[in-house]
Amino acid sequence: MSSRGGYLTALTYGAVGATQAPDLMTYPPEGFVPAESRSRIGHGDQRFETAVTQALTWQIQERSGIRVHVEEAPDDDEVRYNPVTFDEQGVPIAPASIGTPRVEKFAPDGTPLVTAGTSAVLTMHAFGRTVQAPVRVVSVIDEPDRKGFAYGTLEGHPLSGEESFVVERTADGSVWLQVRQFSQPASRKWQFVAPLLRRQQRVMAEKYLGALRGD
Repeated sequence: MSSRGGYLTALTYGAVGATQAPDLMTYPPEGFVPAESRSRIGHGDQRFETAVTQALTWQIQERSGIRVHVEEAPDDDEVRYNPVTFDEQGVPIAPASIGTPRVEKFAPDGTPLVTAGTSAVLTMHAFGRTVQAPVRVVSVIDEPDRKGFAYGTLEGHPLSGEESFVVERTADGSVWLQVRQFSQPASRKWQFVAPLLRRQQRVMAEKYLGALRGD
């Protein structure tokens, strides 16, 4: 898949940004199965900042055994993807759209941070084979005590849906990683192995949490 083609490929589901809906687990998008995992990964402001940087540089995925290939971004004069936005209660206030230029940010070591509109191919070993899973970042969460991102599936991914990775800092200084998703098999071929897909998702969710716990 070419980098520019990967960027322009449409997402394979409609409820963009719904991993941030507060009632996801009760009312997921129709036809999709939701899942949520959460684990304490440390304590204190420094741990929070470090975990945020790790999350926004794909380290959760890479430490879980996934190879991440970030696609080349389009030039600034090309269209950009703006994710759906929510108010403080998680209610959508603006739909996803095409428009303003992307603002790039970097980790202290110069590594680019995840930005909305970034496309990537995730390569992993599952079901006795190498599986490639194209995704696009649809939302970056940037609140004082909640930071992270969500990506949605592109054509070629075994699943259709969205997954989010959010680092949270609670009032007592505890730092948590929350992983949320909703998905369904992307095609009839993958529908036949739906139970295996669900099991693989559960395995990966535990790996994601362990990636920032230092397991």
